[in-house]
Amino acid sequence: MNSFIHLTIPARAEFIDIVRLTLFGIANKAGFSYEEIEDMKVAVTEACTNVVLHAYSNAQPGVIDLSFELEHNGITIRIKDEGSSFKYKPADSKAATLHDKELSEVTAGGLGLFMMHALMDKVEVFSERGTEVILTKLFGRKEEMA
Repeated sequence: MNSFIHLTIPARAEFIDIVRLTLFGIANKAGFSYEEIEDMKVAVTEACTNVVLHAYSNAQPGVIDLSFELEHNGITIRIKDEGSSFKYKPADSKAATLHDKELSEVTAGGLGLFMMHALMDKVEVFSERGTEVILTKLFGRKEEMA
């Protein structure tokens, strides 16, 4: 049976720690290793930071809706905003080519999607009304198998 946990926070940097603590509690209870939890925390922090920096203007403060779904084979984390839509394809193609670049060539903020892909087993991005990032981590999945 799948378990769902929902969390809504203001889209402000000082609330991202609440997401990290919630994720730690859920993932620890589910049986993920310390390293897997740390990887997930980095990926989720990147996704939430993107919302804080890019989704809402200062005049229009918004929220980040998160859901954590525990499944028999892992966890799926959804990070959703209702702000300015994010153009996924161009950023994704840049992320895919980072292995050919020197760190000095990568633009600020250009590592977020790359890191999410490197740390999680599956990353999906939908940008219709706002943006939704869906991150999946499977139990016992070793990096060399990904």
